[in-house]
Formats: sequence, structure tokens, C-alpha cells
Amino acid sequence: MKSLGKGMSLASAAAKADMDEKTARKYRDLGRLPNEVKVDHYWRTRQDPFCDFWQGIKEKLSINPGLEAKTLFEDLQRRHPGRFRDGQLRTLQRRVKIWKALYGSPKEVFFPQVHRPGELCESDFTYMNSLEITIQRLPFYHLLYHFVLTYSNWETATVCFSESFESLSEGLQNALWQLGGVPLRHRTDQLSTAVQKPEHPEEFTQRYKALLDHYGLEGHKTQPSSPNENGDVEQRHHRLKKALDQSLMLRGSRDFSSREEYEAFLRNLFIQLNSGRRDRFKEEIKLLQSLPSRRLSSVQKLWVRVRPSSTIRVKKNVYSVDSRLIGEKIELRLYADSVEVWYAQRCIDKMPRLRGESKSDIQYRHIIDWLMRKPGAFENYRYREELFPTHRFRVAYDWLKSKSPCRAVKEYLKILHLAAKENESAVDGALRMLIDKGLAISAEGVEEIALRANQISSPTQVAIVDVDLAAYDALLSSKEVFACYQAN
Repeated sequence: MKSLGKGMSLASAAAKADMDEKTARKYRDLGRLPNEVKVDHYWRTRQDPFCDFWQGIKEKLSINPGLEAKTLFEDLQRRHPGRFRDGQLRTLQRRVKIWKALYGSPKEVFFPQVHRPGELCESDFTYMNSLEITIQRLPFYHLLYHFVLTYSNWETATVCFSESFESLSEGLQNALWQLGGVPLRHRTDQLSTAVQKPEHPEEFTQRYKALLDHYGLEGHKTQPSSPNENGDVEQRHHRLKKALDQSLMLRGSRDFSSREEYEAFLRNLFIQLNSGRRDRFKEEIKLLQSLPSRRLSSVQKLWVRVRPSSTIRVKKNVYSVDSRLIGEKIELRLYADSVEVWYAQRCIDKMPRLRGESKSDIQYRHIIDWLMRKPGAFENYRYREELFPTHRFRVAYDWLKSKSPCRAVKEYLKILHLAAKENESAVDGALRMLIDKGLAISAEGVEEIALRANQISSPTQVAIVDVDLAAYDALLSSKEVFACYQAN
């Protein structure tokens, strides 16, 4: 129409509009555009296959609005064999969709919020296992404590291994000190380490409230089963994982040599993500409250008594300690990823903190002396599987069991005792040699090979010849050196 108005011929105008000349002539003669000629389609082109059953379908939807069209269609096919073809499912889905939009239950409404600079921060834990990150080819199962400013979307995270209070405290404090200031409010979801149960008179746990008070933060929590109330950090979870996944593909490997290398990779990623938020971040940084003079300790101190089994129970997990501590009351210091054992104001042991519940960490060195005295307790020991430091120890025990069932336990405990007193890696190497060569396994044989491997070769004798100072005197007295000295 525009081309015709400029005096262009019908054929040229139709070609320019990528339209057939006959079609162009029709719209020119009508003097109307295609969307003005189109007639709304209100009539049916074929008979409704669900006409006789629609009333019953509506009654079921009224009672159970959550019913899906596919469920209703399969029910009709069962009750009326041969009446409905699979291809008619889409027809019923359209009808059910229209009915729910007109007469169904009201849907949840989400209300967009206005975010102001320096006012609100959100945080949450997110599992990273789906990205299949490895450390030295071993799976690195971990979480991130993810922190986000809702106005600028500035974000950071701390690697952790459980949703414990220690992880929350360390992650939140790391974020605030990296940020260099404190927002007015902090929102989290219904974390059991931070939020009390509904029937409890207090809103937050005592430790979490102390953490908020230390930094002058006003605590907020979401309603149960309402992750949308923590929507900024929830959305950032998704986008962070996507960005990290892309960065890992660009890197060409998901394997890292150490946890430190992986954390450095994460820090560089956050620098890159936050670089596009500088303007809004500058607005926020001006309005943040100042940090306190020091960080609050994230460690939790507990006092427990060592059981007769030389074990302690901490946060629904079991750890072994030295048998000399049986009956003693010891202090435990719980960090985000480790547990320290203190006695007589000294740290006497440190072990990785177990993740989850109903787990156990039994160190054979703590109990091997008494197992040697009570070998009959080994067979049915509750934590027996943890007394095989490597798979070769298990192979050795099974071999001994098959060759000499009566002596197997005592012989294996001698091997384990040797590993505790001498060198576990040397004993493991000795077992590898015997297993690979198909030789008989015995405590004496393992000891002989292990001690031979531990022997330190005599140091190489190095002869140091006395320095001849006459050569140095000759150099100083040479005419060439004297001439250079005068020239300078």
C-alpha cells in the first residue's frame, strides 16, 4: 500500500512486499489491510468427541481442580474402550485449560517488590553436585552458601558441606566483610539452624539472633513452602549454576587439583558477574552500615563424655577418640568442616566434620591396642567396615579368612597394628605387592616388606675440595683488573 501510494506499479509493489500480484490486487481493490479482512473463527469444523461426557468431566474438575486432562482422558479410554483415539488428547487438554481459566480455582499471585539500595540482602544454601565437579578425579560433593544484595544483585558465596549454623555464620560473615558494610535487613528461608519451629515463642534461634545483633542486622524469614519470597537469591542460584557450568565448559575440565584452586576459580567468576553491576552497587555501598570491630567466632563449643566404646556422639554422628580418654569429659569445638578435640586446654585431635546424620568416623589407631587384646570383638563390631583403611586391607582379610578362618582375625589385626605403629602407606604397599604377585599374606611377610621399604638409604658421600686462594690473589694482581679499576 505504501509503495502504491508512491506511484509504483502493482507488479513492482507486490514483488517488493513478497506477495503474489493477484493477492496484492485483491487488497488494493478492497482498500483494506489483511488483518482487517480476516474473519474470526467461532464455528466448529468437526463434531466434539467429548460432548456426551463433558458434564461428568466438569463435575470431577469442580471436586478436584488439580486433575490433569491426561488423567481424565486415560480414565475415559478405560471406561469406553475403542471410543477415543490417542490423538484426541490435545482436544480435551484445550477444553480443560479453558475451563480452568474461566471457572477453576484462583491462581497464586506474585507481587513485584520495589528494592531500595542498601536495605535488604538474602542468602540460602544450594547444592552443587549436579555440576559434577571433581578434586583430583574424585567427586567433590558440596554446597554453596549464596549471598545476594537484592538491589544491585551483587553476590558472593562460600563453599560448605552442610546447612549447619557454623556454615551459615561463616558464609554470612565472609560476605559482609568482603562487602565492607552491613545492609539493614537479612532474609533467609525456614532454616532449622536459624529459625525456630512455629510453636516456639522465639522467632529465631539464640545463636542466630546473637549473630544478627553483632552486625546490627534485622532478621526476616520467608513463610513455609514459599521460596518465591526469597526470590532474588533463588533466581541467582539458577543463573550462577548456569554461568559456572558455561565457565567450566570453556575451561575444558571440571577437575581441580585442590579445593583452593576451585575456590579461586569461583572468586574469579564472581568478579566477572559483579563487574556489570558496578553502578547500582556504588549506590548501595554508600548506604551500608559500618562493620563491627571484629568477626564473631563461628565455632560451637560442646562438652561430652567419652563412652566405654572410645567414641563420642556429636550432632547425631559418631566419632572415635583415643582410648586413653574413656570416661573423661572433653571439649569439642565444631567448625563448618572440622571438629577439634580439646583436653586439659590443649588441642589433641582434629578430624573432618561428617556431613548429614547417622554417620560414623572410626579411626583404627584409637582402638587397635584393645582389639589386639580382644580379637573376638572384631567379627561383630558395629563399625568393622571402617577398620579397613584401603581396599587392599579388605582383600587381605578376605584372603586370610578363606585360607585360615580360625587365625584370620588375629593375623589381620597384627597387620592393622603394624600400620598404626609404623606406616600405613608402607603396609598398603606391601599388601599390594603380595596381592599382585599372588603370594601368601601374613603379618610377618607384610612386616618384612614394609620395614625394608621404610629403610632410609645411606647418604651419598660428598667430598668438598679446599679452595685454592692463590688463584684469587693472582686475579687481583693482574694488570687487566688494575686497568679497569683505574678507568672506573
